[in-house]
Amino acid sequence: MQFKHPEILYFLFLLVIPIIVHLFQLRRFKKEYFTNVKLLKELQIQTQKSSTIKKWLLLATRLLLLAVLIIAFAQPFFKGKEDNKKNNELVILLDNSFSMQAKGNKGELLKRAVQELIEETPETKTLSLLTSNDVFWDTDIKSIQKELLNLKYSGTPFEIDNLITKVQAKKPNTSIDYVIITDAINVESKKITSLSEVNSLYFMDAIAQNKNNVSIENVTLSQNLDQFYEIKVTLKSFGEQENGIPLSIVNGNKSVGKTIVNFKENEQTVVFTLPKTDLHGYAQIQDKGLNYDNTFYFSIEKPKKIKVTAIGNADKNAFLSKIYTSDEFDVTNYSISEINYSELENQHTIILNELDEIPSSLATNLSDFYAKGGNVIIIPSSTISVDKLNSLTNKIGNTNFTTLQNQEKKITKISFSHPLYQNVFEKKVTNFQYPEVKQSFALASKGLPVLQFEDGSPFLQSTSNQVGSIYTFSAPINKQNSNFQNSPLIVPTFYNMAQTKGNSGKLSHLIGENEVVLIDAITSKDEVVSIQNEEESFIPMQQVLNTKIKLSLGDLPANSGNFAIEKKEQNLKNISFNYTRSESDLGQKNETTFKDFIKVNDISTVFNEIESSRSSKDLWKLFVILALVFLISEMLIQKFVK
Repeated sequence: MQFKHPEILYFLFLLVIPIIVHLFQLRRFKKEYFTNVKLLKELQIQTQKSSTIKKWLLLATRLLLLAVLIIAFAQPFFKGKEDNKKNNELVILLDNSFSMQAKGNKGELLKRAVQELIEETPETKTLSLLTSNDVFWDTDIKSIQKELLNLKYSGTPFEIDNLITKVQAKKPNTSIDYVIITDAINVESKKITSLSEVNSLYFMDAIAQNKNNVSIENVTLSQNLDQFYEIKVTLKSFGEQENGIPLSIVNGNKSVGKTIVNFKENEQTVVFTLPKTDLHGYAQIQDKGLNYDNTFYFSIEKPKKIKVTAIGNADKNAFLSKIYTSDEFDVTNYSISEINYSELENQHTIILNELDEIPSSLATNLSDFYAKGGNVIIIPSSTISVDKLNSLTNKIGNTNFTTLQNQEKKITKISFSHPLYQNVFEKKVTNFQYPEVKQSFALASKGLPVLQFEDGSPFLQSTSNQVGSIYTFSAPINKQNSNFQNSPLIVPTFYNMAQTKGNSGKLSHLIGENEVVLIDAITSKDEVVSIQNEEESFIPMQQVLNTKIKLSLGDLPANSGNFAIEKKEQNLKNISFNYTRSESDLGQKNETTFKDFIKVNDISTVFNEIESSRSSKDLWKLFVILALVFLISEMLIQKFVK
């Protein structure tokens, strides 16, 4: 027990006053004689005993009365069990990711959490509130009420560590009460366990009642026919779907395809055959789960011809004409002595096909070409020296060739996940007729393997600088050395190697993935390219690369949708953006992250817990009551004790 005014306890010395009064206030008795002395003597003895008891009782009650009054004025109290945290600041981390669209027993999880915060938070309570994309420092609930009611869902995942880092940067060396409101879908944190003991951690679990959901995962161009596009839509089901899900394809404002998807498995693909026109639209479903993953935006434009230059012997380049047809490609063939260096920078892809010599001027041009977004395909000659090969590859790919090996090898491993083959195979092939080579170089680099020999060494590998790519073969592919030209692999491999970032067949981009877009355009010194639609506009980071522009998207845009890349109101290219689907599976709940938290069901419990654990328990009222008890006791003693 402690006292707010301990100095008042000095007045306890006043207790000696009633003691002195009671000790020295002696009452004298007069003697009266009666005939019956015996009877009078007995009465005298009884009265003296009774009087002594009464005095001691009165002394005790008065001492106690005075003592408890003095103690009451000193205001005694007991400290709360967390009294050391009573000056903690309150920080609320509110999850506004898309999984909070799910319905709880009182409506959407985020909207219900916001309503509880507004209703239950004391108006005078100072707090800071952070979401994935909004920050409110040192405010009160009334001041931010409007902003909370208009709070939008965020495509940015709820990353607790990032928010804690913001708090620690803003409030270093500050004791904090963290209140985290989330549904714990895909939530992880490493910083929580390292928070100081002077911080209090509360976890309010937002529980979804319906965890069934259907998501459109992707839209891809499966085939590019003469008159039609084949569009493949991939959907995923999380939980059981009793009824079919309506799926439609919309181009602009016009519906161009509809169907019903019945889920026999968790993942379904649907193929639409659409007329070959520019498509700038979306795929859309209707389900009872989350809304954000029901629409997938995509753009398809009639591809421009890809410019390909093949440098090498005309006979060895002949197979390329069967792959790079005139309707899609503009192919130029040069011998080593006929190269037009001024035209190289205007190409999209350059193929070095089994050159015996590589001039240093060509190596310098290729290095610049690759840095500015071009693709380079290197097919080595069996007669070229390793030093000459490495003089080129060290400049543009950091790849080292070693001695030519006269050993037959089969090409048995395909990297199905490599971007070259992402839309080529429906499933992994196991009974493939594998091509082989008679001679090959060994490659030493950190490039990604595309095709590998049976011993695991690379036959074809790639490196990339985000805007351009280098594809390096480890062996000549002429018909004398390899049957690779007769393999079914050669068409998709060379076809996709020639695709640039702007003609890759990619129909959309993911928000927040810091993707790079390369477009064919020429701008003057002061011109900038913007990306916009009716609701949003932004200027991405951009770099001019000869006849191309490199756009670095970063975390933009904020919202999914169809956009246009424009220069002075001139539409250069249509582009589409979608949110990542990381929030779609409502079964990925991770409550173990909050195992050390105090779990609460509502926000009012948090404030009650904080108030009860840190409030001092005042005892002065109890002592006032005791004083009244002793006062009444004294009055009763005076009246009834003789």
